[in-house]
Amino acid sequence: MGEPWFKIRDMCRSQGVRVYSSNYALYGDMSARVNAVYRGFSPRIEVYSIDESFLDISDVRESDRENLARDMRATVRAWTGIPTCVGIGPTKTLAKLANHVAKKNPELGGVCDLTDPEQYDHWIIRVPVGDIWGVGPANTRRLEALGCDSAADVRDLDTRVARKAMTVVGERLVRELRGEACLDLETLPATRKGCAVTRSFSNRVEDLATMEEAVAAHAARLGEKLRGERLGTDHVTVFFHTSEHDRDRPQRSVSTVVTLPEASNDTRVLVKACLHGVRRTWRDGFRHSKAGVVTTDLVPLAASQRALPGLGQIDREQGAALMAALDACNRRFGRGAVVPGAAGFAPRRDWSTKFEMRSPRYTTRVDEVPVVAAA
Repeated sequence: MGEPWFKIRDMCRSQGVRVYSSNYALYGDMSARVNAVYRGFSPRIEVYSIDESFLDISDVRESDRENLARDMRATVRAWTGIPTCVGIGPTKTLAKLANHVAKKNPELGGVCDLTDPEQYDHWIIRVPVGDIWGVGPANTRRLEALGCDSAADVRDLDTRVARKAMTVVGERLVRELRGEACLDLETLPATRKGCAVTRSFSNRVEDLATMEEAVAAHAARLGEKLRGERLGTDHVTVFFHTSEHDRDRPQRSVSTVVTLPEASNDTRVLVKACLHGVRRTWRDGFRHSKAGVVTTDLVPLAASQRALPGLGQIDREQGAALMAALDACNRRFGRGAVVPGAAGFAPRRDWSTKFEMRSPRYTTRVDEVPVVAAA
């Protein structure tokens, strides 16, 4: 995991390993399709990650829950082709534990129900401490030092001891393993706190003009993301660095924070700020492998504080209308159809990340839909 492709290329080819480039459009669309199936079984759902969700099935009779899970699993497989495992528990931690057990034990047929006392007693003593949700390497060592070898041992800890060893997180973990729900189902996505657009270059970037084009393109994408959630930022961090794999060349990694007069999600404002960050940190003589723009402490734009007149205040209404037109064009004709001139035009971006081994985007691109020829 995490090895550069060029280091393992020969091994993959000799062993027949199939390698694919990232295909985020396909991943996101399939995730949405799977969650659409889930919503047919429960209206209360928390999308925890791109491949994992929590469902509230408390209104389903206990005797029917396992059958419901098997039906849901079969439906997802039939409608999307994606295999899943289902873990049922009275708390999020136990549901995750049940899901882990279902994955590791094929004889369960992909479903484990820890609301069943017999299954709970059977499996909780067989799950190692390190396999409990949220218990990383550091906490595993702490729990093992307390004599815990299994999830059952953690469950039986004194809550005061767990809190002292792992703060309130430890106490909550013990209570959740005992069946006491401490983590609510978050059916509404949390407000985004930060946003980043970063990319590795397909070719090393050695000149200022190309770096400016790449960073401007990232800033344009950042603005698009922020407008999608009606958020703004009053500062951006611009970074770029060389590759540790170019050991025969000088190394450099820089980042700089550019402060805006007031919070904004206007592409023009963000591009101007990010280009300023590039120019004030640029030095010739380096082969850069990656660049990006990052922002934190995002705020709802409508409620953000305005700059004093004459100190950089922009016409938000005019800017919002222009950005709405920009986003509408890109939705209709495809992302990147209309971009700031500083960001360059996509077909001519020599620095852009390559996806030479990407699988087809079957569900979102008409020109990549499989074609069947009848003889």
